[in-house]
Amino acid sequence: MIENTETTSILLIDDHPLLRKGLGQLLDEEDHLSVVGEAGDGEAGLRLAVALEPDLILLDLNMKGMDGLACLKAMRKQGVTSRVITLTVSEHPDDIAAMFRAGADGYLLKDMEPEALLDKISDAATGTLVVDDRLAGVLASVLRPQRDGGSKLADLTPKEREVLGFIAEGDPNKVIARKMAISEGTVKVHVKRLLKKLDLRSRVEAAVWWVNHKE
Repeated sequence: MIENTETTSILLIDDHPLLRKGLGQLLDEEDHLSVVGEAGDGEAGLRLAVALEPDLILLDLNMKGMDGLACLKAMRKQGVTSRVITLTVSEHPDDIAAMFRAGADGYLLKDMEPEALLDKISDAATGTLVVDDRLAGVLASVLRPQRDGGSKLADLTPKEREVLGFIAEGDPNKVIARKMAISEGTVKVHVKRLLKKLDLRSRVEAAVWWVNHKE
């Protein structure tokens, strides 16, 4: 687990009340993690994600009505830049690929041991890409770097380039704001704009893009 001295706000979106309650209690025992909202379906989760703009969202995949994939796509379409970690029972490669391509920042399985799950979530809070160790082999085929678009770097402002560099280092918005001496809200604006300019859906994709296109 990577040490994190910042308090990370977390939104839980899952249609199982017992899981939300148990996971919420587990997270709230950690000084650096704070559950700021819960939702039992995708529609409510989307509304809370837009309203709260939490640092981290734990999103179930299989839910009635708006499922996790549809919810994630809607969040990214509405400009939500929160780091989104899929928390599900599905190990199917198609589900993993679909969630990452829609803008997920991690993929964890619900049958993980509580301590291991907490460690992964704590790592995600620092900006680290987290994937269940059993699924690591699938990740390489999901995150294929874009070969084109190098010229898009010229479309970014100097501040956006700087933010992109910090994203690639795994820094969360709070840390980027401190390093650049700007507000966290301004960082979020920069993130939204650079993702739109680069036609990317998540910080993970942005980090991969930067590694493959920086000068």
